Amino acid sequence: MVRAWQPYADLIDRLPRGVEADIYDGTGSPPRSRAEVEFFVLPYTFDRAPLVLMTGMPKLAVVQTLTAGYEHVLPYLPAGVRLYRAGGVHDASTAELAVTLILASLRGIPDFVRAQERASWQHARYDALADKAVLIVGYGGVGQAIDRRLAGFECDVQRVARHEREGVAAMSALPSLLPRTDVVVLTVPLTDQTRGLVGSEFLSLLPDGALVVNVSRGPVVDTDALVAELRTGRLRAALDVVDVEPLPADHPLWSTPGVLLSPHVGGNSTAFLPRAQRLIVEQLQRYVSGEALWYEVNT
Repeated sequence: MVRAWQPYADLIDRLPRGVEADIYDGTGSPPRSRAEVEFFVLPYTFDRAPLVLMTGMPKLAVVQTLTAGYEHVLPYLPAGVRLYRAGGVHDASTAELAVTLILASLRGIPDFVRAQERASWQHARYDALADKAVLIVGYGGVGQAIDRRLAGFECDVQRVARHEREGVAAMSALPSLLPRTDVVVLTVPLTDQTRGLVGSEFLSLLPDGALVVNVSRGPVVDTDALVAELRTGRLRAALDVVDVEPLPADHPLWSTPGVLLSPHVGGNSTAFLPRAQRLIVEQLQRYVSGEALWYEVNT
């Protein structure tokens, strides 16, 4: 019998035979079965408390995240324990938000909302997404989902990932692609290689009027460098993630022109829960059946 911790009471009856599950959602006291846990589904949170519990799980073999990123787990992951990310869980929601941020920024939706509050009829010509050159930096599940959703907008999509493959350029191609980019969308994981990727040099290569959209992780962008460019009016930005979160009330991004902010809600939509629960059931079924699990993180 596999002892598991997972966060959803309404999922218990759907779990496969051979699994004895306790419910732990990251709040309150943890179950008393800590020493027996073999499969730990982390609650959907970035809180430190659930991560610390792993050190007292001598039988722990598998950790399954429900977050798209996993960098916050790595410092707490015991040696020899396998880590799996929430592949596919956040792709649809995050892609929807990315496209929303692009359209809202280009078509001036924040301006319209502010004008409506003043009862002001603000007629003007705004940018279309049609005919724009869009560069997706990071071409995993989220990047591919964004690409599919852009298919009907009559824009030219370029793709960049860590490794070159058919239709996808390597990161080394960025210097040649950025000067021809109107909208750059960041969907890379946060790693040593991507931390600060979007700095002053990256931004300087973008043409005037370009839009930077970040739905990955805040530290992928050098915030000071971005604010410096935004203050000149040369670039625009739409950010679902920032460094740090939540954004302090006195942070310059709140008042910098040309910025649209959303509070890290890319994956947190009604689409999350059914996909998260489906993943938990499928992963546990594969585990008890002795099959390889999906979305392993190479630690």
